[in-house]
Amino acid sequence: MYRFEGTGFSNIPQLIDHHYTTKQVITKKSGVVLLNPIPKDKKWILSHEDVILGELLGKGNFGEVYKGTLKDKTSVAVKTCKEDLPQELKIKFLQEAKILKQYDHPNIVKLIGVCTQRQPVYIIMELVSGGDFLTFLRRKKDELKLKQLVKFSLDAAAGMLYLESKNCIHRDLAARNCLVGENNVLKISDFGMSRQEDGGVYSSSGLKQIPIKWTAPEALNYGRYSSESDVWSFGILLWETFSLGVCPYPGMTNQQAREQVERGYRMSAPQHCPEDISKIMMKCWDYKPENRPKFSELQKELTIIKRKLT
Repeated sequence: MYRFEGTGFSNIPQLIDHHYTTKQVITKKSGVVLLNPIPKDKKWILSHEDVILGELLGKGNFGEVYKGTLKDKTSVAVKTCKEDLPQELKIKFLQEAKILKQYDHPNIVKLIGVCTQRQPVYIIMELVSGGDFLTFLRRKKDELKLKQLVKFSLDAAAGMLYLESKNCIHRDLAARNCLVGENNVLKISDFGMSRQEDGGVYSSSGLKQIPIKWTAPEALNYGRYSSESDVWSFGILLWETFSLGVCPYPGMTNQQAREQVERGYRMSAPQHCPEDISKIMMKCWDYKPENRPKFSELQKELTIIKRKLT
Protein backbone atom coordinates (compact mmCIF):
# COMPACT_ATOMS: atom_id res chain seq x y z
CA MET A 1 0.00 0.00 0.00
CA TYR A 2 1.16 3.54 -0.79
CA ARG A 3 0.38 6.30 1.71
CA PHE A 4 1.68 9.59 3.08
CA GLU A 5 -0.53 9.79 6.16
CA GLY A 6 -3.93 8.20 6.63
CA THR A 7 -5.59 6.40 3.69
CA GLY A 8 -3.45 3.92 1.72
CA PHE A 9 -3.76 3.09 -2.00
CA SER A 10 -2.64 0.18 -4.17
CA ASN A 11 -0.78 2.41 -6.63
CA ILE A 12 0.92 5.83 -6.71
CA PRO A 13 -1.42 7.54 -9.27
CA GLN A 14 -4.41 6.81 -6.98
CA LEU A 15 -2.51 8.24 -4.01
CA ILE A 16 -1.66 11.43 -5.91
CA ASP A 17 -5.21 11.76 -7.25
CA HIS A 18 -6.61 11.42 -3.72
CA HIS A 19 -4.45 14.24 -2.35
CA TYR A 20 -5.08 16.41 -5.41
CA THR A 21 -8.86 16.15 -5.13
CA THR A 22 -9.19 16.26 -1.32
CA LYS A 23 -6.45 18.91 -0.81
CA GLN A 24 -5.29 16.85 2.19
CA VAL A 25 -2.14 18.40 3.61
CA ILE A 26 1.08 16.35 3.71
CA THR A 27 3.00 17.17 6.91
CA LYS A 28 6.48 16.40 8.26
CA LYS A 29 5.08 13.30 9.98
CA SER A 30 4.90 11.51 6.64
CA GLY A 31 8.70 11.51 6.35
CA VAL A 32 8.41 12.60 2.71
CA VAL A 33 11.48 14.35 1.28
CA LEU A 34 10.95 16.52 -1.80
CA LEU A 35 13.84 16.02 -4.23
CA ASN A 36 12.98 19.16 -6.20
CA PRO A 37 10.97 21.39 -3.87
CA ILE A 38 9.54 24.69 -5.09
CA PRO A 39 11.41 27.36 -3.10
CA LYS A 40 9.15 29.47 -0.92
CA ASP A 41 11.45 32.47 -1.14
CA LYS A 42 13.72 32.39 -4.19
CA LYS A 43 15.67 35.44 -3.02
CA TRP A 44 17.51 33.35 -0.44
CA ILE A 45 18.00 30.15 -2.45
CA LEU A 46 21.50 29.59 -3.85
CA SER A 47 22.95 26.49 -5.45
CA HIS A 48 26.13 24.82 -4.22
CA GLU A 49 27.73 25.80 -7.54
CA ASP A 50 27.24 29.49 -6.66
CA VAL A 51 29.88 29.35 -3.92
CA ILE A 52 33.50 28.17 -3.85
CA LEU A 53 34.77 27.08 -0.43
CA GLY A 54 38.10 28.44 0.74
CA GLU A 55 40.00 28.26 4.03
CA LEU A 56 38.53 26.75 7.17
CA LEU A 57 37.61 29.54 9.61
CA GLY A 58 36.46 27.38 12.49
CA LYS A 59 34.04 24.76 13.72
CA GLY A 60 30.49 25.34 14.89
CA ASN A 61 27.92 23.19 16.68
CA PHE A 62 26.69 21.66 13.44
CA GLY A 63 29.79 21.57 11.24
CA GLU A 64 32.68 23.58 9.83
CA VAL A 65 32.67 27.26 8.90
CA TYR A 66 34.60 28.25 5.77
CA LYS A 67 35.56 31.41 3.97
CA GLY A 68 33.85 31.29 0.59
CA THR A 69 33.58 33.23 -2.66
CA LEU A 70 30.42 33.81 -4.69
CA LYS A 71 30.39 34.01 -8.49
CA ASP A 72 30.47 37.82 -8.32
CA LYS A 73 33.69 37.55 -6.24
CA THR A 74 31.94 38.54 -2.99
CA SER A 75 33.69 37.04 0.04
CA VAL A 76 31.30 35.23 2.38
CA ALA A 77 31.24 32.98 5.43
CA VAL A 78 29.83 29.50 4.76
CA LYS A 79 28.38 27.44 7.62
CA THR A 80 28.13 23.77 6.70
CA CYS A 81 25.96 21.10 8.28
CA LYS A 82 27.42 17.63 8.92
CA GLU A 83 25.73 15.08 6.69
CA ASP A 84 25.45 12.45 9.42
CA LEU A 85 23.45 14.64 11.85
CA PRO A 86 19.93 13.50 12.78
CA GLN A 87 17.14 15.20 10.81
CA GLU A 88 15.96 17.24 13.82
CA LEU A 89 19.42 18.81 14.16
CA LYS A 90 19.52 19.65 10.45
CA ILE A 91 16.21 21.46 10.91
CA LYS A 92 17.72 23.31 13.91
CA PHE A 93 20.73 24.25 11.75
CA LEU A 94 18.44 25.98 9.24
CA GLN A 95 16.58 27.73 12.08
CA GLU A 96 19.33 30.37 12.16
CA ALA A 97 18.77 31.24 8.49
CA LYS A 98 15.01 31.28 8.97
CA ILE A 99 15.41 33.89 11.71
CA LEU A 100 18.15 35.98 10.07
CA LYS A 101 16.41 36.41 6.71
CA GLN A 102 13.87 38.66 8.44
CA TYR A 103 16.48 41.07 9.83
CA ASP A 104 18.35 44.05 8.45
CA HIS A 105 20.40 46.03 10.96
CA PRO A 106 24.04 47.23 10.99
CA ASN A 107 24.69 45.44 14.29
CA ILE A 108 23.22 42.08 13.22
CA VAL A 109 25.17 39.74 10.93
CA LYS A 110 23.50 39.50 7.51
CA LEU A 111 22.21 36.36 5.82
CA ILE A 112 23.02 36.06 2.11
CA GLY A 113 21.32 32.76 1.36
CA VAL A 114 21.07 29.01 1.83
CA CYS A 115 22.09 26.03 -0.29
CA THR A 116 19.64 23.20 0.43
CA GLN A 117 19.35 21.32 -2.87
CA ARG A 118 21.87 18.66 -1.80
CA GLN A 119 24.10 17.63 1.09
CA PRO A 120 25.86 19.17 2.88
CA VAL A 121 23.47 22.08 3.47
CA TYR A 122 25.11 25.54 3.56
CA ILE A 123 24.12 28.79 5.26
CA ILE A 124 25.83 31.71 3.48
CA MET A 125 26.44 34.83 5.57
CA GLU A 126 28.34 38.08 5.23
CA LEU A 127 32.02 37.67 6.00
CA VAL A 128 32.86 39.89 8.97
CA SER A 129 36.51 40.82 8.65
CA GLY A 130 37.61 41.13 12.28
CA GLY A 131 36.49 37.69 13.41
CA ASP A 132 34.86 36.89 16.72
CA PHE A 133 34.77 39.56 19.42
CA LEU A 134 36.30 37.41 22.18
CA THR A 135 39.44 36.64 20.16
CA PHE A 136 39.57 40.28 19.04
CA LEU A 137 39.49 41.53 22.66
CA ARG A 138 42.27 39.17 23.71
CA ARG A 139 44.42 39.92 20.67
CA LYS A 140 44.05 43.72 20.79
CA LYS A 141 43.85 44.20 24.56
CA ASP A 142 46.93 46.45 24.69
CA GLU A 143 45.56 48.75 21.96
CA LEU A 144 41.88 49.14 22.89
CA LYS A 145 40.90 52.43 24.52
CA LEU A 146 37.98 52.96 26.89
CA LYS A 147 35.93 54.91 24.33
CA GLN A 148 36.17 52.02 21.85
CA LEU A 149 35.01 49.52 24.49
CA VAL A 150 31.98 51.72 25.23
CA LYS A 151 31.29 51.93 21.46
CA PHE A 152 31.34 48.11 21.20
CA SER A 153 28.89 47.95 24.12
CA LEU A 154 26.63 50.50 22.46
CA ASP A 155 26.67 48.50 19.20
CA ALA A 156 25.64 45.37 21.10
CA ALA A 157 22.81 47.24 22.87
CA ALA A 158 21.55 48.63 19.54
CA GLY A 159 21.56 45.16 17.98
CA MET A 160 19.76 43.62 20.95
CA LEU A 161 17.17 46.43 21.00
CA TYR A 162 16.45 45.64 17.34
CA LEU A 163 16.07 41.92 18.12
CA GLU A 164 13.75 42.73 21.01
CA SER A 165 11.58 44.78 18.62
CA LYS A 166 11.30 41.65 16.45
CA ASN A 167 10.33 39.46 19.44
CA CYS A 168 13.60 37.57 19.09
CA ILE A 169 15.18 36.03 22.19
CA HIS A 170 18.86 35.35 21.44
CA ARG A 171 19.59 33.07 24.45
CA ASP A 172 23.33 32.90 23.77
CA LEU A 173 24.63 36.46 23.85
CA ALA A 174 28.36 36.39 24.60
CA ALA A 175 31.60 37.85 23.22
CA ARG A 176 32.30 34.61 21.34
CA ASN A 177 29.00 35.07 19.47
CA CYS A 178 29.66 38.63 18.33
CA LEU A 179 31.77 39.62 15.34
CA VAL A 180 33.89 42.69 14.63
CA GLY A 181 33.45 44.22 11.17
CA GLU A 182 34.94 47.12 9.24
CA ASN A 183 35.52 50.30 11.25
CA ASN A 184 35.26 48.17 14.41
CA VAL A 185 31.48 47.79 14.14
CA LEU A 186 30.25 45.02 16.43
CA LYS A 187 27.66 42.62 14.99
CA ILE A 188 25.62 40.08 16.91
CA SER A 189 25.86 36.62 15.40
CA ASP A 190 25.21 32.93 16.11
CA PHE A 191 21.44 32.63 16.21
CA GLY A 192 21.51 28.84 16.55
CA MET A 193 19.80 28.98 19.97
CA SER A 194 17.49 31.90 19.16
CA ARG A 195 13.70 31.82 19.17
CA GLN A 196 10.99 34.21 18.01
CA GLU A 197 8.11 34.36 20.47
CA ASP A 198 4.99 36.51 20.20
CA GLY A 199 4.48 36.32 23.96
CA GLY A 200 8.03 37.43 24.70
CA VAL A 201 8.86 34.35 26.79
CA TYR A 202 10.26 31.06 25.57
CA SER A 203 10.13 27.98 27.80
CA SER A 204 12.79 25.38 27.22
CA SER A 205 12.79 21.95 28.78
CA GLY A 206 15.45 20.14 26.79
CA LEU A 207 18.33 22.44 25.93
CA LYS A 208 21.43 20.26 26.12
CA GLN A 209 24.33 22.71 26.12
CA ILE A 210 23.52 25.78 28.16
CA PRO A 211 26.21 28.50 28.53
CA ILE A 212 25.78 28.55 32.31
CA LYS A 213 28.00 31.53 33.18
CA TRP A 214 26.11 33.73 30.69
CA THR A 215 22.57 32.54 31.46
CA ALA A 216 20.05 34.20 33.79
CA PRO A 217 18.92 32.28 36.92
CA GLU A 218 15.28 31.95 35.79
CA ALA A 219 16.44 30.42 32.50
CA LEU A 220 18.75 27.96 34.29
CA ASN A 221 16.20 27.05 36.97
CA TYR A 222 12.93 27.05 35.03
CA GLY A 223 13.87 27.22 31.34
CA ARG A 224 12.25 30.67 31.06
CA TYR A 225 13.95 32.78 28.39
CA SER A 226 12.94 36.36 27.59
CA SER A 227 14.43 39.70 26.58
CA GLU A 228 15.06 40.13 30.32
CA SER A 229 17.23 37.00 30.36
CA ASP A 230 19.09 38.41 27.33
CA VAL A 231 19.70 41.58 29.42
CA TRP A 232 21.38 39.42 32.09
CA SER A 233 23.65 37.98 29.36
CA PHE A 234 24.32 41.52 28.13
CA GLY A 235 25.68 42.32 31.60
CA ILE A 236 28.08 39.38 31.28
CA LEU A 237 29.05 40.61 27.80
CA LEU A 238 29.86 44.02 29.32
CA TRP A 239 32.06 42.30 31.90
CA GLU A 240 33.86 40.35 29.13
CA THR A 241 34.33 43.57 27.15
CA PHE A 242 35.86 45.62 29.97
CA SER A 243 37.97 42.72 31.25
CA LEU A 244 39.33 42.45 27.68
CA GLY A 245 38.25 38.87 27.17
CA VAL A 246 38.62 37.22 30.58
CA CYS A 247 36.28 34.26 31.16
CA PRO A 248 33.47 35.27 33.58
CA TYR A 249 33.59 34.09 37.20
CA PRO A 250 37.35 33.45 37.05
CA GLY A 251 38.49 30.47 39.10
CA MET A 252 34.97 29.05 39.35
CA THR A 253 33.45 26.05 37.62
CA ASN A 254 30.06 26.42 35.95
CA GLN A 255 28.37 24.78 38.93
CA GLN A 256 30.20 26.95 41.46
CA ALA A 257 29.26 30.11 39.56
CA ARG A 258 25.62 29.03 39.40
CA GLU A 259 25.49 28.30 43.15
CA GLN A 260 27.23 31.57 44.05
CA VAL A 261 24.83 33.63 41.92
CA GLU A 262 21.88 31.94 43.65
CA ARG A 263 23.39 33.00 47.00
CA GLY A 264 23.54 36.61 45.83
CA TYR A 265 27.16 36.82 44.63
CA ARG A 266 27.86 39.16 41.70
CA MET A 267 31.19 39.68 39.99
CA SER A 268 33.02 42.88 40.87
CA ALA A 269 33.84 45.19 37.97
CA PRO A 270 37.04 44.48 36.01
CA GLN A 271 40.09 46.63 36.68
CA HIS A 272 39.89 50.12 35.09
CA CYS A 273 36.17 49.66 34.34
CA PRO A 274 34.28 52.99 34.75
CA GLU A 275 31.88 53.13 37.67
CA ASP A 276 28.98 54.01 35.33
CA ILE A 277 29.53 50.76 33.43
CA SER A 278 29.84 48.78 36.66
CA LYS A 279 26.45 50.12 37.80
CA ILE A 280 24.87 49.02 34.51
CA MET A 281 26.25 45.50 34.97
CA MET A 282 24.75 45.26 38.45
CA LYS A 283 21.35 46.39 37.18
CA CYS A 284 21.50 43.75 34.44
CA TRP A 285 22.16 41.11 37.11
CA ASP A 286 19.11 41.85 39.25
CA TYR A 287 17.69 38.48 40.32
CA LYS A 288 14.17 39.58 39.40
CA PRO A 289 13.83 39.79 35.60
CA GLU A 290 11.25 42.59 35.78
CA ASN A 291 13.74 44.83 37.63
CA ARG A 292 16.40 44.66 34.93
CA PRO A 293 16.76 47.59 32.51
CA LYS A 294 15.29 47.44 29.00
CA PHE A 295 17.65 47.47 26.03
CA SER A 296 16.28 50.92 25.14
CA GLU A 297 17.44 52.18 28.57
CA LEU A 298 20.82 50.50 28.18
CA GLN A 299 21.30 52.15 24.79
CA LYS A 300 20.48 55.59 26.26
CA GLU A 301 22.80 55.15 29.26
CA LEU A 302 25.69 53.95 27.11
CA THR A 303 25.16 56.84 24.67
CA ILE A 304 25.48 59.31 27.57
CA ILE A 305 28.65 57.56 28.84
CA LYS A 306 30.17 57.64 25.33
CA ARG A 307 29.43 61.37 24.98
CA LYS A 308 31.24 62.07 28.26
CA LEU A 309 34.35 60.42 26.81
CA THR A 310 34.32 62.46 23.58
